[in-house]
Amino acid sequence: MSGKKYEIGMVGLGVMGRNLLLNMADHGYAVAGYDKEPARVEALTAESGGRSIQGAQTLKEFLCLLKSPRAVIMLVPAGPTVDGVIRDILPYLKARDILIDCGNSHFADTNLRQQMLAGQGIHLLGVGISGGEHGARHGPSIMPGGPLKAYERVRHVFEAVAARARGEPCVAYLGPGSAGHFVKMVHNGIEYGLMGLIAETYDLMKRGLSLTDDEMAVIYERWNEHTFQSYLLEITAHIFRHVDVKTGKKLIDMILDEARQKGTGKWTSQAAMDLHVPVPVIDAAVSVRDISDRKKEREAASRILKGPPIAFRGKRDVFIDGLEKALKAAFTITYAQGMVLLQHASDTYGYCLNLADVAKIWREGCIIRSALLEDIRAMYKSRPDLPNLLLEPCTGQEVAANQNDLREMVCSAANLGIPASGMMAALAYYDNYRNAWLPTNLIQAQRDYFGAHTYERVDEKGIFHTKWEEN
Repeated sequence: MSGKKYEIGMVGLGVMGRNLLLNMADHGYAVAGYDKEPARVEALTAESGGRSIQGAQTLKEFLCLLKSPRAVIMLVPAGPTVDGVIRDILPYLKARDILIDCGNSHFADTNLRQQMLAGQGIHLLGVGISGGEHGARHGPSIMPGGPLKAYERVRHVFEAVAARARGEPCVAYLGPGSAGHFVKMVHNGIEYGLMGLIAETYDLMKRGLSLTDDEMAVIYERWNEHTFQSYLLEITAHIFRHVDVKTGKKLIDMILDEARQKGTGKWTSQAAMDLHVPVPVIDAAVSVRDISDRKKEREAASRILKGPPIAFRGKRDVFIDGLEKALKAAFTITYAQGMVLLQHASDTYGYCLNLADVAKIWREGCIIRSALLEDIRAMYKSRPDLPNLLLEPCTGQEVAANQNDLREMVCSAANLGIPASGMMAALAYYDNYRNAWLPTNLIQAQRDYFGAHTYERVDEKGIFHTKWEEN
């Protein structure tokens, strides 16, 4: 093996790791790869095609290939696997070396790993990557966080391989600590919410209007072209046109109705609850996936629990137009909830997030990219302290203008017995947020009655307690 030193290394040569490494090589970087499975190393070497790519069969050999200070990306499953890689590689690392965790690690784990490694002079960057296999190969959205000095070592690589929006790379240093992984977690939470909302429109059109897969493909294409420019709607239209080679039927109709999850949506809900930030659309999406996993119970319940007959009476075209506007309003509310969570997390955990930068790097490459993100970027660039997207005049007015359509869809879903918990949650959030008075004064009174938890008054400052049973 020659004495050539490589710019960056990759541990984990599965689909994502291999494609991201090839992307780097395409941009002129000398890269090295290692995996515990020799076949993956051999596959990388076979695919190198004359580019400056070197595979290694051992960790020691791998690290000897890298220039100092060494920058090593880990693209392995989150959790114990990451800890295992760190444990195996640590004996070969030196002070100032940089580990880069590009998996979906929980932000709290990233904090602990950074603290442990910093004690040995080793930097850890927590970097979110979105875009799937295609994004890794041709340009993902990249969300880095951790020590700024360590990021500067690899900035040029990430900026070269990232997706581009209006000529700008979809990567930006987000902040210290676990900022990158927290932002990626919220990205995935928003993704859960948007996917759940799209699925509800599918249900309303399939069972409510009895539309065919081809008809729905046309509708999703039209919505995406005219209103959303959303990656998720784009692939939804493609899905409804795809034919199953085994049966000759549309593949969507052959897929089991159980949606599982890897945890990032649940983590988003948990983090939001810890910070007292409401994200009900994301919560609903997580809950729907959980209930979908109870297939046998649902089949038994369908034979016992009855609902209203699904019999739509109305004009289909009017309903479809209203459904598009309702989905736009619910999309906006979902993005708003995610951005509020990021702002509160930034204040609480010291991330110093620039929300305009977050929206900027989500415009291309990532799963939740849509035209709305350019508007969100402009809003936060103009008003960095904007507490909620719904308080931005143009956005708030648009959601308010579409609220009747959202209400109609929620009512129609309820009357037809078709679940639409995401849309219902979006509408409830809107109505709660726009009301200057809420009935939570009763909750204060109840808590004081049974637990002497005290309450506040509207007419004077202070904390009060009443012996309710004496009155």
